[in-house]
Amino acid sequence: MSVNTAPAAIEVAGLSRRYRNTTALDGVTVRFAKDQIHGLLGRNGAGKTTLMSIIAAQDWPTEGQVRVLGHTPHENEQVLPMMCFVREDQRYPDDAQAKHAFKAASLAYENWDWKFANRLIRDFRVPEKTKVKKMSRGQKSAVAVIIGLAARAEVTFFDEPYMGLDAVARQLFYDRLLEDYSEHPRTVVLSSHLIDEIAHLIENVVLIDSGRVLLDEPVEDLRDRAVTLVGRSDAVAEVTAGREVLNQESMGRITRTTVLGRLSEQEHQRVRDLDLDLQPVSLQQLIVRLTTRQSAARDLNDSNHGHGEGEK
Repeated sequence: MSVNTAPAAIEVAGLSRRYRNTTALDGVTVRFAKDQIHGLLGRNGAGKTTLMSIIAAQDWPTEGQVRVLGHTPHENEQVLPMMCFVREDQRYPDDAQAKHAFKAASLAYENWDWKFANRLIRDFRVPEKTKVKKMSRGQKSAVAVIIGLAARAEVTFFDEPYMGLDAVARQLFYDRLLEDYSEHPRTVVLSSHLIDEIAHLIENVVLIDSGRVLLDEPVEDLRDRAVTLVGRSDAVAEVTAGREVLNQESMGRITRTTVLGRLSEQEHQRVRDLDLDLQPVSLQQLIVRLTTRQSAARDLNDSNHGHGEGEK
């Protein structure tokens, strides 16, 4: 696993957030390198929004430290204008029209680009004089992504605001993000369930499950993290022996097994000799398998813990 040596835009250490009976974040330590597009991935309720909210100083940690661009962000007028946090449930004043939201954003962010914003307004066909609260879900999402893109904040969080967009509009968002990022690099954190859709955008993956970081690696390192073998059950078993199995399905004498770790040259040769089909594992498949594995391990641990308590 390679170490990301790029300077950090965001540094989080020992971060926990508890709400009465719920622990949203549990000792999270992670860094987001400067001028990279990061994917913040995980299931619903994993802690993604809580993490971004605390980094963006919209929530307070129970424990731990956060530094953004070298500074503590909370109540820091030097750092807050450098961050833009847009989410799907973004709220606006009841009588606010889209043009009012864009005007407010232009005043809040010193890097705001009206030329780019107007191009995006046309691209996404946003009715500027319609009240935001009366817009469709897709139109509200478009307003949010336009603000996130045109603000050109040094640190930008997209907490799935594009989920309300249809497939064509989402692709337009991805295209405009990449295009503008290449000309104006900044630190972007994308939270999404559509992992394969954003796989070509992101340079680093942070995977959160139940408030803990499961994975923090460059995407390049993940490409060979797992592999799927398909063929005769006995042949697949021979090659995968001793490896951690993420998933296994069998139909008659044919088995499909996904295992962790890259294959050696000798193993590749054995795969050819045994006439097995070797298939790559997509980023989404890998994330799903790793998350499922972690959940199963946690359930087993809880079960054993409960059993032990009962014997006391």
